[in-house]
Amino acid sequence: MEDAVLDALAKTINIDSKTVADARIEIAEIWLEEGRSLIDKDPVQASEKLYKAAEECVKALTAYFNLAEILANVEKRGRWTAADLEKAVLKISDSIGEWFGEAWDRAWALHVWGFHEGKFDSEDVRRRIPHIEKMIRETVRIIRKQSSITNKQETLK
Repeated sequence: MEDAVLDALAKTINIDSKTVADARIEIAEIWLEEGRSLIDKDPVQASEKLYKAAEECVKALTAYFNLAEILANVEKRGRWTAADLEKAVLKISDSIGEWFGEAWDRAWALHVWGFHEGKFDSEDVRRRIPHIEKMIRETVRIIRKQSSITNKQETLK
């Protein structure tokens, strides 16, 4: 739901990609906390929440790096697909390092084996959290660091 609302708002009122990326970071942090809180109670739902946190990082960095071809396909279709996410992950990994793709693979396992197949227990989910946390931490660092530099440059003008 958040995804559809954010995309619709961005398009309707022409929100810049930095603002969209920041909003996606906020959503990722919420998903992370919800996922953590469910690990022992409901590993299936925890898996999906943690996957959604990683997905928001991919979407935030896609907006931040202005991966135009992917964004155009998403806009044309009106939604993200697994193929869009995978193409974005590959391009982002080229920019920031292979670790990003490896972390995404862990998140994808949560989505498929933890959520859809319901095969992961609490420990299986818990062991993947550091990878999701790193995705969020580095997404924040990349997007907000650049924003801080831009704000300082504008202040100096």
